[in-house]
Amino acid sequence: MAVTVETLEKLERKITLSLPLTTIQTEVDARLKRLARTVKMDGFRPGKVPMSVVAQRYGYSVQYEVLNDKVGEAFAQAANEANLRVAGQPRITEKDGAPEGEVTFDAVFEVFPEVKIGDLSTAEVEKLSAEVTDSAIDKTVDILRKQRRTFAQRALAAAAEDGDRVTVDFEGKIDGEPFQGGKAEDFQFLVGEGQMLKEFEDAVRGMKSGESKTFPLAFPEDYHGKDVAGKTADFMVTVKKIEAAHLPEVNEQLAKSLGIADGTVEGLRADIKKNLEREVKFRLLARNKQAVMDALVSKAELDLPNASVQAEIARLLEAARADLKQRGIKDADKAEIPEDVFRPQAERRVRLGLVVAELVRANNLQAKPEQLKAHVDELAASYEKPEDVVRWYFSDRNRLAEVEAVVIENNVTDFVLGQAKVNDKAVSFDELMGQA
Repeated sequence: MAVTVETLEKLERKITLSLPLTTIQTEVDARLKRLARTVKMDGFRPGKVPMSVVAQRYGYSVQYEVLNDKVGEAFAQAANEANLRVAGQPRITEKDGAPEGEVTFDAVFEVFPEVKIGDLSTAEVEKLSAEVTDSAIDKTVDILRKQRRTFAQRALAAAAEDGDRVTVDFEGKIDGEPFQGGKAEDFQFLVGEGQMLKEFEDAVRGMKSGESKTFPLAFPEDYHGKDVAGKTADFMVTVKKIEAAHLPEVNEQLAKSLGIADGTVEGLRADIKKNLEREVKFRLLARNKQAVMDALVSKAELDLPNASVQAEIARLLEAARADLKQRGIKDADKAEIPEDVFRPQAERRVRLGLVVAELVRANNLQAKPEQLKAHVDELAASYEKPEDVVRWYFSDRNRLAEVEAVVIENNVTDFVLGQAKVNDKAVSFDELMGQA
């Protein structure tokens, strides 16, 4: 097989492949013979169809398959011999004017680029830190108490206030006409917790059991119910029952109900702190990793293979359609979504992937077995039976590959932080949680 490699531009290359016609014909004949042993045709017993008839019926498709296979093999061999790292699939076209007894093809394709990473000591990275404070623990305790609150009916003369659970009947009309979802009986919600639109809550707050009221309600433009979004309805609401919330005391009984081993308030707070610290660690890692990757990309020079960018655009497009389908959008798979919407994100992902791969290769930052085990142990620690979760991860190669990718990113993050100019910045617990 004669091979020539030509550089077209930047990452684009061309290989000319020449194949002897005898090689192709020999393989075609062999495949037709195998086919003749099993093919079924009217008028012939199985395995007794003459070769001439088999060749007439299947010759063209078999020849097409053989050409595809042989050209694919020849391309793979040529690329391997030339030490080319091929990005995407080659575009293969047959050439005219081949020497007698041969067939010649041009394969045009892209190669992965050379990645040049600049001096990381000149890169600046803002590194966040945060602490779990007593205030954060107090807020979590309050959330746990709210989840376990009980309700008792208020006196008839009592007015509804924030925190109360109210039972109401309501009916809404737009231009005097009822609309779907605008009517309910014995409907319950908690006042002041954002379960209903603000105008609805404002109308009910201060009402007493047995009272009725009519009020206008303007649905927001982005309201999930498209039929009423942006329109104003007239609602009549009747309060049937008002119940006051009772929060459990922070005591040993609450601690025991939450599964705290020693059943103490101190044990409860310690358990909450441990869980919050785990959450803070993961959030800080995600935020600081993002800052490192931004710095890394800014210090790298490389050309992007268009084949890789197009493949990433296709993945993002497929994910977007799946998301639309999950939201109940009709014909989501046919929705017209312009590719250019995803191009910046796809280019960044490809660039980042190539830069990280080069940094990992050049500095031996691959995930070590003990790192994988430690990371899986950490992920499993918050579950009731950590050993089952560990087994779940290690029993599936794909799940373990996802863990490996995260560990490699962590290794890259630590490496860059060790090289770059790091600006430490302390943020509050609430600020960190708000950035999620």
